[in-house]
Amino acid sequence: MITLADLDYELPPDRIAQEPIRPRDAARLLVLERATGSLGELRFRELADQIGPEDLLVVNETRVLPARLCGHKASGGRAEALLLERQPDGTWRALVKARGRLRAGLALRFGELDARIEAIEPGGVCVLKLTSDSRDSPETLIERAGLAPLPPYIRRDEPRAQDLEDYQTIFARVPGAVAAPTASLHFTPELAARLPIVKLTLHVGPGTFRPLRGETVEGHVLEPESFEVPEETARAVARTRACGGHVIAVGTTVVRALETTGGEPGRGRTDLFIRSGYRFRVVDSLITNFHLPRSSLLLLVMSFAGVKAIREAYAHALAKGFRFYSYGDAMWIR
Repeated sequence: MITLADLDYELPPDRIAQEPIRPRDAARLLVLERATGSLGELRFRELADQIGPEDLLVVNETRVLPARLCGHKASGGRAEALLLERQPDGTWRALVKARGRLRAGLALRFGELDARIEAIEPGGVCVLKLTSDSRDSPETLIERAGLAPLPPYIRRDEPRAQDLEDYQTIFARVPGAVAAPTASLHFTPELAARLPIVKLTLHVGPGTFRPLRGETVEGHVLEPESFEVPEETARAVARTRACGGHVIAVGTTVVRALETTGGEPGRGRTDLFIRSGYRFRVVDSLITNFHLPRSSLLLLVMSFAGVKAIREAYAHALAKGFRFYSYGDAMWIR
């Protein structure tokens, strides 16, 4: 049984990567052998030399929206919104910050976009209706005016246009995420061309950064996220397993999508919460970044490789100067 205490570790602030390494595949890769617990080190660009002829990598092709909008209330005063998800009726679920009490009917302005809070959900998420006098659609205006929704541990005095490119993987195709599937940030087109890769989509939501709360791990609930495992990907996974190859998930989002369907094609919303005792049905190997303490992501990784092995791997990474979190280095659990 994995406890909340198992998910705690001390991380000096200067070990949180504030900038991506360039080129991307120059990142370090800590290799953990599940069978023995032994540790090794590579550069990410060496990954292609380590993949077997029957192995398969699965990546997430979600595209991060420029979901952070900065503006003001119609009555004055700064306001900010983090768009979470577009609803079928065209409204958006969003986290809104503004001075004073938020209420239904409150009018906001973000560049060319007018916003009105239509409702406030029990957890504090606002339902926003976005309109504009422009001939362009609200979605086009969001792309034009929005900023990269960087996680709070990446500090910026001022927004940077470069962040929109840096916080996007080379596989990004399907818009919908508010956080990057960060394990894929280490790939370059040149490296990807040397690897057997198939794709799926899981739109990462803000819950990825939320710590586990409550007295026990079991009391936590994940927010549902939209996903799709295409037919082609499911067939490739089945072929790989049939011939004895390894299904290598690039990131925890890929794990959750594949394990939700059991490797079959499918789409919908998943709140699969992988924790102690979970029996993995599809994924044999995992490439992932180093995660926040008390996070559902660290819990998933410990459930896959074991508490002792992961705690020793993290201690090694700290001792050897690895960079942590979204723009940091990676770990390959095989």
